[in-house]
Amino acid sequence: MPREKKKELIERIQSFFYEERNEEIGELAAENVLHFVMSEIGPTFYNTGISDAIGMTEQKWISIEQDLEALKKPDPEVKR
Repeated sequence: MPREKKKELIERIQSFFYEERNEEIGELAAENVLHFVMSEIGPTFYNTGISDAIGMTEQKWISIEQDLEALKKPDPEVKR
């Protein structure tokens, strides 16, 4: 993660604690919270995103298959 993004997230965690819990926490404590969320909770959100992407890809593939089927031309009957 880029340093600036990490800094922004740490500041947002500090703001959350102050606004929601009326607690001031330092940068290190906020960074520990960020690390916890990323390592313990983040994978659940990541995996959910991957599952959602798989579902969306499957839906798109079905749509593409239907579009391709619609492009088929009928085979002329073979006359003997």
